[in-house]
Amino acid sequence: MAHIANNSYGRQLAIDAVASGRADMVSFGRPFIGNPDLVERLRRDAPLLDAPASAYYGGGAEGYTDFGTLAAA
Repeated sequence: MAHIANNSYGRQLAIDAVASGRADMVSFGRPFIGNPDLVERLRRDAPLLDAPASAYYGGGAEGYTDFGTLAAA
């Protein structure tokens, strides 16, 4: 059985959890709101935008479509 960890994990904490065997995988929720390119940001160890709570679950597209992505390298 696989263990998926979640709850305010950052890049290094996720790496450490998997490396130590405390988790098989780590999921990310809130960081995706402000970082639509979260996977690439984690891969590059790039800074993450901390989206304001007002951008969460407002019932419309506002917030979810307002955040930029990293420029292609």
